[in-house]
Amino acid sequence: MKRSGNTILITGGGSGIGEALAHRFHDAGNVVIVAGRRQEALDAAAAGRPGIHAMTLDVESAEGVADFAARVLAAFPEVNVLINNAGIMRFEALDQARDLSDAEATITTNLLGPIRLTNALIDHLTAQPDAALVNVTSGLAFVPLVDTPTYNATKAAIHSYTVAMRDALAGKVEVIELAPPAVQTGLTPGQES
Repeated sequence: MKRSGNTILITGGGSGIGEALAHRFHDAGNVVIVAGRRQEALDAAAAGRPGIHAMTLDVESAEGVADFAARVLAAFPEVNVLINNAGIMRFEALDQARDLSDAEATITTNLLGPIRLTNALIDHLTAQPDAALVNVTSGLAFVPLVDTPTYNATKAAIHSYTVAMRDALAGKVEVIELAPPAVQTGLTPGQES
């Protein structure tokens, strides 16, 4: 992936790893679009950086993802890099029956969200020069944490999906997996800063 001169879309760009990536890529000479659910966080991530633009996106909604893809391409037709970073992590107790709404939300956000957005943008990306797709997974895809089983599983699934996409898109789109180790962000409950 070339380091500057890109137009980069980063989901989950309002905080944590996504915000840090946005700032680094912007500092390197790229136009960056940060996308996420919380407009206030997106605006804060873009503050004082005229090359960072904020757009709302809820990756849990299939219709919302399709609408967002149309909006972002209308506003930024030169998008050539997608970074699927948005994610949630919930602690789950596996030793008793429980409400599965947290597990379902984790699967929708962490697995279906990137698949849907990639699908919505794939025809555009394959037509762009120097196109890249970056999927953010986690070290927990490889060494799972017992308290976050669904998160671990979604990151392992995105790892596998990324490997398949790398082969399917060879010569068209550079496919990269970013698997960060434990990072102190608001993703992990109790680590807000």
